[in-house]
Amino acid sequence: MPQATLCNAIATKNIVRIYYTGDEAIGFRTVEPHMIAYNEAGHLSLSAWCLGGASETPESQGWREYLLSEISNVTVLQQRFFGPRAGYQRDGGKKYHNVQCAV
Repeated sequence: MPQATLCNAIATKNIVRIYYTGDEAIGFRTVEPHMIAYNEAGHLSLSAWCLGGASETPESQGWREYLLSEISNVTVLQQRFFGPRAGYQRDGGKKYHNVQCAV
């Protein structure tokens, strides 16, 4: 499970490239990782701002949830992001609980 690598990237605010198999658009995504926490269904998830990738459409940028069990091939990029995106809730808000790591 890529949790430790992703938590380190969250702590240093590094952009990451992940391979995701949890939806119809299987493939790589480039994201700004913001939080790892449990979702409403009890699955450990990454909350991230998607910059682009396999699911690319004009609306591809934005908040996405990725199940950790469906993430592989995590590459931490040298590029950094500058902090939380609009709408971010460090405590997980109503959607997430038991936060493991967060920006």
